[in-house]
Amino acid sequence: MKPHVLLRIAAVIALLLAAGHTAGAPWTPSKGMAEAGLLQLMKSLHFDVMGTSRTYFDFYFGFGVSISVYLFTQAIILWQVAGLAKSNAKIVRPIVATMFLSYIAGGVVTVMYFFAAPIVFSAVVCFFIAWAWAKSE
Repeated sequence: MKPHVLLRIAAVIALLLAAGHTAGAPWTPSKGMAEAGLLQLMKSLHFDVMGTSRTYFDFYFGFGVSISVYLFTQAIILWQVAGLAKSNAKIVRPIVATMFLSYIAGGVVTVMYFFAAPIVFSAVVCFFIAWAWAKSE
């Protein structure tokens, strides 16, 4: 399979990962009284950060939104790099390697702190990126 096709597949899977993460907003399962109490506490504890009043929930939710933005951006970059790889696969190798390392690092964090679905999606994206890199010589 050609590198640009592999990168397009990786981009689509990365887009699904981004969509799945975003669909999980607000990223706080609230199934019982304990979870609801914790969420209320996160929303009620205010503190000042550089002159702005924030809560722990603001930071938690904001980081979740930021991760969605980064995941969508990675999917778009993979799609764009695939377009470049169509005409000259060798030239995109450093970008592909960087994206691979990014997904590896993110995958390690995901294994450490999250659950199966994002682990599988990250692993599949890594697989296609690595395959594209190997085929782009």
